[in-house]
Amino acid sequence: MQIVFGIDFGTTNSALSVYRNGAVEVVAVDGGEGPEELMRSVLYFSEDNEIYTGSEAIRHYVGDEASGRFMQSIKTFLPNTSFDSTEVFGKRYSIDDLVAIILKRLKECGEAHVGCPVESVVLGRPVVFSTDAAKDAVAQQRLERAARKAGFKNIWFQYEPVAAALAFEESLQPGQERIVFIGDFGGGTSDFSVIRVKGGAFCRSDRRSDVLAMGGVYVAGDKFDSQIMWDKIAHYFGRYARYKTMGKDEWVTFPRSIINTLCQWHRIPMLRGRTTREQIRVIKNSTDDRQALERLENIISDNYGFYLFQAIEKAKCELSRMERTAIEFTERDLLISQELTKDEFETINGGNFQNIAECIDEVIGRSGITPAGMDTVFLTGGTSRIPLIQDLFAQRFGREKLENRDAFTSVVHGLGSSVPLFV
Repeated sequence: MQIVFGIDFGTTNSALSVYRNGAVEVVAVDGGEGPEELMRSVLYFSEDNEIYTGSEAIRHYVGDEASGRFMQSIKTFLPNTSFDSTEVFGKRYSIDDLVAIILKRLKECGEAHVGCPVESVVLGRPVVFSTDAAKDAVAQQRLERAARKAGFKNIWFQYEPVAAALAFEESLQPGQERIVFIGDFGGGTSDFSVIRVKGGAFCRSDRRSDVLAMGGVYVAGDKFDSQIMWDKIAHYFGRYARYKTMGKDEWVTFPRSIINTLCQWHRIPMLRGRTTREQIRVIKNSTDDRQALERLENIISDNYGFYLFQAIEKAKCELSRMERTAIEFTERDLLISQELTKDEFETINGGNFQNIAECIDEVIGRSGITPAGMDTVFLTGGTSRIPLIQDLFAQRFGREKLENRDAFTSVVHGLGSSVPLFV
């Protein structure tokens, strides 16, 4: 009996499926507060040299009052050729070392479930890790190295939207054919594909001829959160601060590069560098908004960016069912109660929605199938629930064609369904 794992290593969450005896099942990988089928793609290195993943990492991070090193959105660094490794409490970790820790944890959960070692895996990957072909190749190579370090010997890759299509395929009756537009919205990328699916037993033929078009854009859940941070919250940390440079009597705006980094939750730890912290300290002594610069120093030193972005994400999700909400956050002397309306959210993210819309249209055009000729639109991922995202598809295909099922596990189930295509 051959057993193969399917792993969806995501920017925000990761999941595991098992293929055995011609069937696929999604396995519980975390016992935290969220769905047990999902494990947060985070790491926490304690000062006692312990390494934790998922909800356990968050629990220890909170319990230790953020005294260790917390890492998140690691997947976004895979195509970043300027980031090769980082030092944690005197030990250097490459990017694939970090990913391998998460993959190994998922592997251990799967092996405990099936009761034996497993050396084969189908890994999901976005349609575009990067629009730069060389960087895209680097990202996949790093992910493969991470899988080998985690103990896998046989490794295959499947595009995440194709995996979602294969999961949808299982809902069809034997012989039933459909042309499906797949929208897979993750934390880092939004991927789209048009694929011909057919109900029935697992097909072992190469499915490449059934994929009519694919495309992707580097805009997804994290990008929307970053935009909220930039427009609604960054002023608390000096976005509009000015300062006077040494020997001059003219005002200079606070460095945009620092605020840009602050608005990407996975990059906030980069502000801990000695040069950056010294730059902030010097500016603080001649700024017109000293309190904001002190808050900036605090978020860097106390490492509470994770909690702040959780508050931002919570407000974003609430706007999928409410017309207005508020970003509520308290830390030290910082008290935020910032109102955010649905209209504001859609306006400040207008460029992001436009990029997604253009990518959808490009994929439709490359497929050679008109929107009317597509039978179903299958959307997966948390961002797919945003009302304006739903509207983008409804305007093109008709709302009656939209299906949202298993928003967080369709891809990993489809990765398990991909196994017969490789073995």
